[in-house]
Amino acid sequence: MASASGRVGQPVDKATPTSRLSRIFRLDPAGLNWPRAVLFLDIALVPLVVFWAIGHEQYLLSALFGLLFAWLDDPGGSFANRAWHIAVFALIGAGLTALGFGMGGDAWGWLVLAVFAVTLVAGLAAAFGVRRFVTAMLLNLWFVITLGLASSFHHHARITSHTWAQVLAWAGGAALWIAATFIAWLIRGRGDRPQPFPELPGDTARKPLTRPLVMFALLRALVIAGTVALAFGLNLSHGYWMPIAAMVAMKPSLEQSTLTAAQRLAGALVGAVTAALLLLIPTSEQGLRLFAVERALEVVALVLFMHGAAIRFWNYAFYCAAIAAGALILIDLPQPSGYAAEGYRVLWTLCGVGAGLLVMLLADLLAKHTAEAPAQPA
Repeated sequence: MASASGRVGQPVDKATPTSRLSRIFRLDPAGLNWPRAVLFLDIALVPLVVFWAIGHEQYLLSALFGLLFAWLDDPGGSFANRAWHIAVFALIGAGLTALGFGMGGDAWGWLVLAVFAVTLVAGLAAAFGVRRFVTAMLLNLWFVITLGLASSFHHHARITSHTWAQVLAWAGGAALWIAATFIAWLIRGRGDRPQPFPELPGDTARKPLTRPLVMFALLRALVIAGTVALAFGLNLSHGYWMPIAAMVAMKPSLEQSTLTAAQRLAGALVGAVTAALLLLIPTSEQGLRLFAVERALEVVALVLFMHGAAIRFWNYAFYCAAIAAGALILIDLPQPSGYAAEGYRVLWTLCGVGAGLLVMLLADLLAKHTAEAPAQPA
């Protein structure tokens, strides 16, 4: 029955490549949420216009991710509880923002050590419940992005990026979501509100730190630190795409399905290719046309984030692609590049995705070995 149903018990080698691809990109019409996407776009236009007006677009990505991740981490409930929870999240994120941008020009060894520590702590956060684990993964991803963004600014002498301003932009994005929830709380009668993303886990029950969980957290930390060592230690052109792709591609827990893992891999690759193609547009432009194209691409990145908010549960692969493409566009916009750079971007993305796939295979082998261990004779 297992082989006929095509579920968990079905051997992997019986599935054709076409059926696997159709499963990865299968659409769930009930997962579309355009009102949520329009709400995000309405709020995100505020930092976009503000940074356009003051002429400091290099701080836009921090503000957008502060807004988006604070929204994702919103637990719902009373306004006081939501505001307190988001404020703590924003404070931790501000510390990681300061660390990431402050270390942007340091020796690569310090970057590797910092990434390893942050990733390991994020993986071990599963002991405090699934909800805390999701929060830790958001902060972990943002820290890796800050390193890529700081590296981009460090190699571009024409643009000045102040660490304190990046921290302020991140905190401002999170505060913007708190302000939006306060306005909604007043309009809707000051009652409790549900979690904005009810599909995300809300479990805060603590779990024991089992050996497989610790080993998987250690594997993740080693892989992400290894990709950072390759990218920054070898001074690879656009090498920071590698750890970002590895982070996006890796599933966050041993319990996550193989299908979701494949969707993360496909989404990371599609997002990177999309961003690389879009970044080809300004390569031959100069002057006013270059300025106009860069502003247009910032709007495109914002629209990609909006689509990510809408399709999060419509198809996970497309969601990962939208978020990855938007982030990579905003990271690379301050650093104009030639056509050869697009090949490097896709190449390092493939390497990062491959590293993520490798650690997932090792984690699956570890889980199977641990499951079979009790059956062995004493």
